[in-house]
Amino acid sequence: MLERPDAVLAAIPLLAFSGLVLRTAIAATGIGTGLLAAPLAPVGYLAALALVFRELLTGPVAKQTADE
Repeated sequence: MLERPDAVLAAIPLLAFSGLVLRTAIAATGIGTGLLAAPLAPVGYLAALALVFRELLTGPVAKQTADE
């Protein structure tokens, strides 16, 4: 059974890799689109970082710490 912590841990590398996949997909479609895809690589890393911070600040661990 997939629990919440398992899903969060699985989502972090998927989000980090998604920016590179998106950049590669756009760049593979044509030569001129390579310039448009350049800032998309860090988007995946930022999304993964945002997920980590969201879990730390508003997830179950933060709620348990606030209750103590």
